[in-house]
Amino acid sequence: MALPLLNYSPISRNHRVAGYEIAGDEHPQRHMTDGHTTTLDYNEIIRAAYRQVFNEQQLLQSNRQTNLESQLRNGQVTVQQFVRGLVLSEPFFTRNYECSNNYRFAQMCVQRLLGREIYNAQEKYAWSVVLATQGLTGFIDALLNSEEYQTNFGSDTVPYQRRRILPQRERGDVTFAHMPRYGADYLAQLKTLGYFKYRPSSPYNLKPWQMQFAAATATVGITALVALIVAVALTAWGIISL
Repeated sequence: MALPLLNYSPISRNHRVAGYEIAGDEHPQRHMTDGHTTTLDYNEIIRAAYRQVFNEQQLLQSNRQTNLESQLRNGQVTVQQFVRGLVLSEPFFTRNYECSNNYRFAQMCVQRLLGREIYNAQEKYAWSVVLATQGLTGFIDALLNSEEYQTNFGSDTVPYQRRRILPQRERGDVTFAHMPRYGADYLAQLKTLGYFKYRPSSPYNLKPWQMQFAAATATVGITALVALIVAVALTAWGIISL
């Protein structure tokens, strides 16, 4: 029998108070379907869903789910079902689930599906228990079917980062895209497999004095080439003779 979601509480009650800010650059644009959705609207909805689920650094052609896109355009699936298909797709599984522990993946999915940061460590632990006991599909369905998701996005709205403006702060919260898709533990694992080693053939691995020498050599070469071109031109015009 699956364990119920553990109880957790927000660190403050400010999330229950409606904001009175004037809409600006930091306020999200909502993408949703209605009875008058056009082809251009669907293009924006699909683009917004990919950006929310995969983040900017994973907007790759190879991550596209063309069958899902077609089903959404034809009204066979809702926006919520389209988002579910993206999160359960093989590219998302490979690029995000396999390279993260349960705690980090649970936090990532709360950000991308519920549109907010986790309240505290207790919430992260609670959702990681759901992931461990119900599997990836059960975990994603629990988030998408939660009261919070249904209240804020329903079946026709693409999730987005909610309320970036923070009271009594000079700047709002940064976008969740700033959170890397894997943590230090996976980075250490990649290093043990031979990634990020020094490669002498790469210009990015040169020492400072080597880069300075290369820059000086390039400057001398360019100067000599320009002088040669000028000399040939002057010779052609009969001004000098070589």
